[in-house]
Amino acid sequence: MTIRVLVADDQVMVREGFSVLLNAMPDIEVVGEAVNGREAVAKVRELAPDVVLMDIRMPEMNGIEATREIVAADGTAKVLVLTTFDLDEYVYQALRAGASGFLLKDASARQLAEGVRVVASGEALLAPSVTRRLITEFAKLSDAPPHPMTSAHAAYGDLTERETEVLVLIAQGLSNAEIARRLVVAESTIKTHVSRVLVKLGLRDRTQAAVFAYEARLVTPG
Repeated sequence: MTIRVLVADDQVMVREGFSVLLNAMPDIEVVGEAVNGREAVAKVRELAPDVVLMDIRMPEMNGIEATREIVAADGTAKVLVLTTFDLDEYVYQALRAGASGFLLKDASARQLAEGVRVVASGEALLAPSVTRRLITEFAKLSDAPPHPMTSAHAAYGDLTERETEVLVLIAQGLSNAEIARRLVVAESTIKTHVSRVLVKLGLRDRTQAAVFAYEARLVTPG
């Protein structure tokens, strides 16, 4: 199946460059472009893309607000945030808003295409080490406003002891294979636990699960 992509960036050279690179891939089609977050939201409704490449800093409506609206209204389009550097508070806010991961704007054509494929498949695009560093850094902000994911954080009481353990290990940056080795179980078992954790907490992917664990204080930044 062809992956349908919307590119949202206020810089025309960035939009056109990404569009050319992605359209060169046999399994990816850029179905539209947006110059700001407001237009991105409208075009998601109009074009129903599978993945939105979303710049964070845009006029009229930034990528964070656009991501929040797209995730809340659509539920199927995955958002892949574009940023110029990885340790970025705005990236963290975008992950809290429902983005499935992020890419640096200087990513190669191969990395860009693979990132789109990973997100389209329903996975989160974040190296565990980067995820942990990013979340740890900004979870330290004591004045961070409460987030909807933790407003009902008592929901994690519905998790079994093993599911809670898996959630904590996700937040610590471990992959499914690493968690399986740590708990001495099959990787398929861990995948099942991860799926149950996401369903019980009403989260989209393991990135949001990691954010949830930090903000619910199941894991202490440090």
